[in-house]
Amino acid sequence: MKNNYCHIYLVRHGETDWNVKGLVQGHSDIPLNENGRWQAKELAKKLARINFAAAFSSDLIRAKKTAEIVALEKKITLKTIAALRERRFGRLEGKSHKEGETAKELAFLWSKLAKLTDEEKKKYQLEDVENDEELMARFIPALREIAIAYPGKNVLVVTHGGVMRAFLIHLGVGDEKTLPPGSIKNTSVFKIDSDGVEFWVRNIEEINKNQ
Repeated sequence: MKNNYCHIYLVRHGETDWNVKGLVQGHSDIPLNENGRWQAKELAKKLARINFAAAFSSDLIRAKKTAEIVALEKKITLKTIAALRERRFGRLEGKSHKEGETAKELAFLWSKLAKLTDEEKKKYQLEDVENDEELMARFIPALREIAIAYPGKNVLVVTHGGVMRAFLIHLGVGDEKTLPPGSIKNTSVFKIDSDGVEFWVRNIEEINKNQ
């Protein structure tokens, strides 16, 4: 029997110069670099066999451009949704997450989260940084709306590594230790099936194997 699940291909955007430099991006609107544009073109080739009914991305240029390159190949219209944005990092944006005070604050955040219960993690707040509860409160409803609108269809959704990581942890696919920050690489793809309420992660290693 044919199911009516929406098949969401959830993708992280291509590389930016801030990715290379190890700078916190968050809501900062940083464009793809040359390698990022190449990655997006390679992604389009990997997804060539998928018949997409629609394409969505966050409204940040790095996700939007990645999606545009794939959508152009598919001849489908791209729609942007602000709720698909990366986690807001506030005053930490533009600073290195590998060194200095920012690195210390982020290390404290991740180590603190690792020790909290699931419910405590959702509400834990580092000043100026969007917590998991706030993040999922905008991200999940956006995905549900897409799933409800496209039952039985394939849909491309290009978003960001941090929000993808939080979503996968929310679904129980991993935790703070098995899915550490930075574990979702540029243009990685996850297939998510949804009935508009629940979500199920499907294995598509054949798409990610060359990442």
